Amino acid sequence: MGSLAAALQAAAAEHGLSLGQVVADERQPLYYAGVTSATPLRKDLGVTAGAVERCWVITGWGQGIWLIGGSTQHLTDVARAAQLWRDGVPLRDIEQAVPFVELPRLAEAAEQGPAQVVATQWQLLREAADQAPWPEYRELLDAAYAEPKLRQLYPYTSHWALKFSTTTGYPFSPNAVCVETQNGQFVVRTSWDGVVLGQPTTAEEAVSLVLSRLPSDVGPATAGPYPYGDES
Repeated sequence: MGSLAAALQAAAAEHGLSLGQVVADERQPLYYAGVTSATPLRKDLGVTAGAVERCWVITGWGQGIWLIGGSTQHLTDVARAAQLWRDGVPLRDIEQAVPFVELPRLAEAAEQGPAQVVATQWQLLREAADQAPWPEYRELLDAAYAEPKLRQLYPYTSHWALKFSTTTGYPFSPNAVCVETQNGQFVVRTSWDGVVLGQPTTAEEAVSLVLSRLPSDVGPATAGPYPYGDES
């Protein structure tokens, strides 16, 4: 076919499917294609060919959140999933219609609004903390979750440092403060490698210091990525 995009269009046409615009990667046309979404809430669906064996991998993002994934050996199934994605069909319906499709746990929450994304992310972090070998990390999450001002923000971790975003999508908002655990203690910084603001002895003290660094008018996290460069 000359490109993955052309092969995908052919597979769709053979089964009466319509994918709209399918974009080929000029540098690697045999390995990557993108199916343009008809809804502004979803990015193009990425389709990648396996480099070692025959398989196709899909990845779909929307509002800065990974919404859909999966792999299959059948290009026709990819075309079916791509049409549903393009047309804005609910994610759970896509999963039920095309068995290879997988939904990350944040996916359905994203369709219910930013408040549900935040609630689900807190749940995911607290579940992960149960598997971590540092009890103080779970203490930190529990203490942060107990504060309404922090509970309304999107929590995420990097190098086990707890951070808070005013947006639910990636890239996240600039860090005002973050907390990490080191050798059973808490370290509060302006950012992961920023200035140390304090080394409290308890999770509650660490959270209190975090709250003191947040803007007084910080509100609930909003949907989408942080608009870097769009502030004007």
